[in-house]
Amino acid sequence: MFSEKSVTESLALIGRGADEVLKREELEARLKPGRPLRVKAGFDPTAPDLHLGHTVLLNKMRQFQDLGHQVIFLIGDFTGMIGDPSGKNVTRKPLTREDVLANARTYEEQVFKVLDRERTEVRFNSEWFGKMGAADMIRLAGQYTVARMLERDDFAKRYAAQQSIAIHEFLYPLVQGYDSVALQADVELGGTDQKFNLLMGRGLQEHHGQAPQIVLTMPLLEGLDGVAKMSKSLGNYIGISEPAIDIVTKAMKVGDALMWRWIELLSFDISVAEAAKLRGEVDAGALNPREVKLRLARELATRFHDAAAAEQAIAGWHAVVTGQGDTSTLPLQDVAVPAEGLRIAALLTAAGITPSNSEANRKLKERAVKVDGAVVEDAALSFTPGFEGVLQVGKRNFARVRLVAG
Repeated sequence: MFSEKSVTESLALIGRGADEVLKREELEARLKPGRPLRVKAGFDPTAPDLHLGHTVLLNKMRQFQDLGHQVIFLIGDFTGMIGDPSGKNVTRKPLTREDVLANARTYEEQVFKVLDRERTEVRFNSEWFGKMGAADMIRLAGQYTVARMLERDDFAKRYAAQQSIAIHEFLYPLVQGYDSVALQADVELGGTDQKFNLLMGRGLQEHHGQAPQIVLTMPLLEGLDGVAKMSKSLGNYIGISEPAIDIVTKAMKVGDALMWRWIELLSFDISVAEAAKLRGEVDAGALNPREVKLRLARELATRFHDAAAAEQAIAGWHAVVTGQGDTSTLPLQDVAVPAEGLRIAALLTAAGITPSNSEANRKLKERAVKVDGAVVEDAALSFTPGFEGVLQVGKRNFARVRLVAG
């Protein structure tokens, strides 16, 4: 059995960054006997690459592993073909079987950058749904009512707005909930947008004579813009398979306020107590927030690559922002330009450093543009294929580029 102290410590770690734990008293009761809990989180393989937003759940799973529990990384190869309607105001296009399996393979390669492979059970929900016939699915659908489905916020809004809701979308929460029955989960993790689906699991487990799972919801991580949920489609993300230098440079762009939230949800090295201490020093002016941000960037680059790659990336970042050091360690990005070349503003946009030529020209007037460390003021300055160097706007946006004819 766990001691009261160990249960208290476990609850503190499990609760770090969590939005809700339903129900906490049930979790405490299950922790006391010392039995390893079965902790489940499902991931629909809707895209081939994972980003830091996905790792919020992975990090929590790793914390459960470090406490001695068994985690189940559930790949929703069956549910992915339905399409999760959570948070959507339109029906989401289902994926093909080929898309789902291709994405699932890349998921398996990436998750073990966070999870302990030896203590992770990887499952696919087609294991049980692939054996169910139409009659089985109808019986499953009979365990919930349309009225209850319409209690879900996104369904209710779409119904009120007379927007279409396909019948298969009602099946998604049922199918996700039944996963918990099939896996006999003690705990299920999910984002705050998944709460309805997670509670569905509790209800279906009770219907099947199982103890209902504890539901733990985690916040949706804001992306680099500090506003919208991290998303590849919005471009405000850090992919866990990106080069170490990209992880470092992007992490250093995070706003000072958002940095503390990222630390709470993403860091293993900075405890809650230390984060509070660091924040106090920053607020008092005794510590530059850049130093804290750099520590987080180093941790993330090390986790997804290794310590040597992280240090090399930080050295490259430091060389650009200070104008001192070797920038040759920065990754080289090929940019296609016409044979006659491009003016500096168009080149900055083509390299993805500025969103538009007008923004680039504005930065030129502010003397915020540099090429190989030298300030550029001449908007007519042109670059032709064969040029190689570091383009920079401000301290945070830069890239080492090589211009090729195209």
